[in-house]
Amino acid sequence: MARTSLAVVLAAGDATRMKSSKSKVLHPVGNLPLISHVTRAAAAAGVTRVALVVGRDAEQVTKAASEGLAVPVTPVEQTERKGTGHAVLMARDVITEGYDDVVVLYGDAPLIDPQSLAAATSERQKGADVVVLGFRAADPTGYGRLLERDGELVAIREHKEASEEELAVDFCNGGIITFSGAKAISLLEAIGNDNAKGEYYLTDIVEIARAEGLKCVAIEAPEEDMMGCNTRAELAEIEHVWQARARQAAMLSGVSMVDPKSVFLSHDTELGNDVLIEPNVWFGPGVRVGAGAVIHAFSHVEGADIGANAVIGPFARLRPGTELGEKAKVGNFCEIKKARVGDGAKVNHLSYIGDAVIGAGANIGAGTITCNYDGQNKHLTEIGSGAFIGSNSSLVAPIKIGDGAYVGSGSVVTMDVPDDALAIARARQETKPGRAQRLRDKIAAIKALKKKAETAPDA
Repeated sequence: MARTSLAVVLAAGDATRMKSSKSKVLHPVGNLPLISHVTRAAAAAGVTRVALVVGRDAEQVTKAASEGLAVPVTPVEQTERKGTGHAVLMARDVITEGYDDVVVLYGDAPLIDPQSLAAATSERQKGADVVVLGFRAADPTGYGRLLERDGELVAIREHKEASEEELAVDFCNGGIITFSGAKAISLLEAIGNDNAKGEYYLTDIVEIARAEGLKCVAIEAPEEDMMGCNTRAELAEIEHVWQARARQAAMLSGVSMVDPKSVFLSHDTELGNDVLIEPNVWFGPGVRVGAGAVIHAFSHVEGADIGANAVIGPFARLRPGTELGEKAKVGNFCEIKKARVGDGAKVNHLSYIGDAVIGAGANIGAGTITCNYDGQNKHLTEIGSGAFIGSNSSLVAPIKIGDGAYVGSGSVVTMDVPDDALAIARARQETKPGRAQRLRDKIAAIKALKKKAETAPDA
């Protein structure tokens, strides 16, 4: 029979130190809420169900925790704050349904590696009743210490309660605990609140388990896996670590980055082999980049599907709904929104293309604008394969430019253009010989009169 595992995720905090109008766990890292990172890591580690302890913004937190998750999430409300042990017991009804393992996670600690969680489950399978994840701290000040004897964990000692000998220990408590599902309720109910704060601390579970003759062990994970978020500054630190991991994974998969630290990825960014990313590029959610594509410097990409060997930027903005075909090009200072650009088509510079379909091989001249919005509705512009749109043209949607059609530079096109036709929609030029010199002479005369008036003596 497959092993069952319940994750109890604590996400009821008030985010007081975040000074935010929303729950702390809804703040994003890699453009994904903190809580989503945690539940996805749990699912990846083999958890079969999640009990989500919620308080503030319960509905939104539950939604974020559940999105994209293949395992069920059951929210349980915590109305009083009486410590971590009390918070876990809010999931009593779910725990008593029976699981092989119960793992306690924190909704504000999004960097936990599924492999670390799986390692804890492995220790449980080897016979440990309680498994605590810890880390070696360069500076353990303030952290609870994991005290071991003969290969087993005997206690978790809070910093302020530790002896001088215990303070010398650098193996620190990461807060994540996995324990036997069969013994979970009895261990949790045995936690008392005889302490200065009158709270029920989950860390007491180790000494309670030892007193019952149960086996407790601690396993080591990287310190950054345990990073929690209480302030905006800590959120930025977590983002820094997450981005570094994401960049490293991308480069190991075959992506080149000229200056990795200046590239920012999202949780769902997909980058193909041999993609080249120049400095100062930002990827929002929903971006896929095909193999061999080049993203030049200072480009901003969100919700876009970029075909193989396409070229973007520099200084390009691709907004949601953008689809670029193979070898398509979007050049400098162009903005593309909800538009499909065909294979080999070019939008080289200084253009806005919105709500449009551009055929393969079309060429969009500098300064072209699709006038897609009439104040009430967005309208479609269709540009056929091989069409050529001259510079500084405005295409007033809804409109269709046929295959192979030409639009003369500076045109304001308001009617459809048939295949292979030439459309010119601009005022006829008039040339006035000698007029420029007469204008200069007139300007000079006016300046001379002004100067004479300024220098004349007062009457």
